[in-house]
Amino acid sequence: MKKYLLLLVALIMGLDLSAQRQELFVTTADSAHPYRIPAIAHLKGKRLLSVTDYRLCGADIGFGRVDLHGRLSQDNGRTWSSEYSIIRGTGVKHAADCGYGDAAIVSAPNGRDILLLCVCGNTVYGAASTTRQNPNRVARLYSHDGGRTWSAPDDITEDIYSLFDESQLGPVQSLFITSGRICQSRTVKIGKYYRLYAAICARPNGNRVVYSDDFGRTWHSLGSIHTSPAPKGDEVKCEELPNGDVALSSRTWGGRYFNIFHYRNARLAEGEWGEVAYSSAANQGVDAQKNSTNGGLLIVPARRTSDNRSTWVALQSVPLGPGRSNVGIYYKELSSVQAYASPAVFAANWSGPYKVSSVGSAYSELERLGNGKIGIFYEETSHKADYTLVFNSFSLSEITNGRFR
Repeated sequence: MKKYLLLLVALIMGLDLSAQRQELFVTTADSAHPYRIPAIAHLKGKRLLSVTDYRLCGADIGFGRVDLHGRLSQDNGRTWSSEYSIIRGTGVKHAADCGYGDAAIVSAPNGRDILLLCVCGNTVYGAASTTRQNPNRVARLYSHDGGRTWSAPDDITEDIYSLFDESQLGPVQSLFITSGRICQSRTVKIGKYYRLYAAICARPNGNRVVYSDDFGRTWHSLGSIHTSPAPKGDEVKCEELPNGDVALSSRTWGGRYFNIFHYRNARLAEGEWGEVAYSSAANQGVDAQKNSTNGGLLIVPARRTSDNRSTWVALQSVPLGPGRSNVGIYYKELSSVQAYASPAVFAANWSGPYKVSSVGSAYSELERLGNGKIGIFYEETSHKADYTLVFNSFSLSEITNGRFR
């Protein structure tokens, strides 16, 4: 009865109950196994999928058994299904199926077909023993029923690593597809599918980006294999700019590295990366005080409230700091191509930030919801432990202090 009375009051007062903080995966001080790493995808209409690591080994993927757990929403994140297992690791030492973690996900426009890429196995990304001959492994899973059931994993490790074996930079020794949201193009469609972009954290020589025109079955390097878009970059996201070019946003101490892939021929994926630019307080960019943390980059169509003109707004989530605390969202209007004519221009003069969390908080991902709001799925220190995975949503007007809607 109380629930229905609250709904009635909300209807009478015109309140929107969709923007409520939801603790989806809870880690407490007494938890035997912590959760970490947010990934979220808008499926279709009001439906969402959230995915996270369930760390039975107590540590990052590579140290032992890690499972992937999910929850589904049918109402833009106001309520969620029960937690369920997407895939379980065996915990068997040195086995390719020892663990599965750091999920990156995307849904096809039909809302039924979902691609999930993740790290698998028992090798640690940064360890000296993890090499081209003993690599950090990559797994691929599909769902064809909106995330309820999932295929057995395919090991696509060689498909990804082999792309860079002939690079003048040398072979990649260790890599993983960065967790969160895989970028799906709005503009480039080859046959049945819109192009996908997945950003890679790699050593040595930093970031790479790969693309797929067949919903993840085959992958290709975006740009020359002989260059890195962010040689000192770490965990990284990419997003499509309003003109169809691709922006890269990589974590680094105190802010972000940004770069842009400019297409000469989008259909043939021909083009070049620019010169990577550092965004921080020094250029009124994205300021992450005393931290280097994975965050989300999202670009959405909008209207300026001052003149009702159509425009675009870029959003970047990071812990505002100091350290891993106070996750917030910076924003930047992209009113024309001049606003992202070069990585240096794109990296400077961001506005905000809008503060989402007021406590310890770390990794985050952004997604545009079916109701036009901006969803954020992030890690927060709660219940005296790191971390609980939290979902919340805000209007663009809230995030930008009324400047855009």
